Amino acid sequence: MRAVLRISILTGLVTILASCVVNPVTGERDLGLVSAAQEVQIGQENYIPTQQMQGGQYVVDPALADYVSRVGQRVAAKSPRNLPYEFVVLNNDVPNAWALPGGKIAVNRGLLVELDNEAELAAVLGHEVVHAAARHSAQQMERGMLLQLGVVAVGVASNDSDYAALAVGAGLLGAQLISTRYGREAELESDKYGMQYLWEAGYDADAAVSLQETFVRLSEGRNSDWLSGLFASHPPSSERVEKNRMTAAQLPDGGRLNRAEYQRAIASIKRDQPAYDAFNQALAALKDDRPGDAETLARQAVQIQPREAKFHSLMATLKLKENAGQQARVYLDRSIELNPALFETRLQRGLLLLDGNELNAARIDLEAANTLLPTASAYEGLGDIAVKQNRRDDAIEAYRVAATSDSEVGKRAARKLAELEGTAGAGQP
Repeated sequence: MRAVLRISILTGLVTILASCVVNPVTGERDLGLVSAAQEVQIGQENYIPTQQMQGGQYVVDPALADYVSRVGQRVAAKSPRNLPYEFVVLNNDVPNAWALPGGKIAVNRGLLVELDNEAELAAVLGHEVVHAAARHSAQQMERGMLLQLGVVAVGVASNDSDYAALAVGAGLLGAQLISTRYGREAELESDKYGMQYLWEAGYDADAAVSLQETFVRLSEGRNSDWLSGLFASHPPSSERVEKNRMTAAQLPDGGRLNRAEYQRAIASIKRDQPAYDAFNQALAALKDDRPGDAETLARQAVQIQPREAKFHSLMATLKLKENAGQQARVYLDRSIELNPALFETRLQRGLLLLDGNELNAARIDLEAANTLLPTASAYEGLGDIAVKQNRRDDAIEAYRVAATSDSEVGKRAARKLAELEGTAGAGQP
């Protein structure tokens, strides 16, 4: 038995060694347990749900999103790895940026307002490009696979989210990948090669130095938003600043900063910052059970920037707490008109329509919400609709998915599932 076990483990190790690939960025050999095709697929499947868990795309100023994408593509073109790179701006105040496998990259609105020039933006995006191109997330996944293999082998030998909490299916892996802290070596690699791409794209490489100096200064200030955002997965350090200085010294002088162009590009989000401040204060007031203050602040946000869908969604939430369903519906309709691709609002309206027994319209909204971010709440609602429409099999399927969530909604769906399956069994001979 032990001989068979040794042979099985050796066979597994030989398979792992045969799976080694050359890292396209560093030229070193890596494990290849996650193939290039799998990286791209993981990125594609998790990109939209992960965005939704982080606030969804910022759509108030489409020109800003286009600008960031152009800068990102300019830097990504210098990467030796041909991936389907994408760059989006997320509607999130926390200063952060992240990359999924396969080149799917996002930067938060809250980080853009902290940068000084286009070269610093290019430094941020170039850093994320390297994380994707150098397979850093894939390496983390491969180490997880090896750990699981090791646990299994030892076991055999010894024997002879808020909405994150409601998410089910797609998006959970993406959320785990972007919240995992990168190791020191991966961060230094991304700094080094990102600066190379930055310079090759025509930017001043010293921007990566000033960027890291800013990050270190802000981290020392113990600003909780920064520490919970960019620094959680990209820890700054004086070592990284010094390494960036050394890399910059090896690159030719020159390159552009494009400060004026960058400041023009972010002018809208800087101008609207008071609206987002009021919105965040309204959320805090709502959490503290001060609905009157929350509504006053939410109305201020809407007045400053009436094209922000989230502000109208918050007004709807406040009206629902007043049992003013019709007024809530008006705000939800406006929110969806402004941004149809925001799962939270589609979910909110779908549940409101379900409560009003507008079943077909509710089903459309809840299915739309699930295409953006599958949640136990939407699946439970779809199960309730199916029950009302005498579609027992569809109800069972929906409740089963909802019940995979370890939340109160998931537990409630599990009880509904048990009742429905028990009823089905009682009718059989």
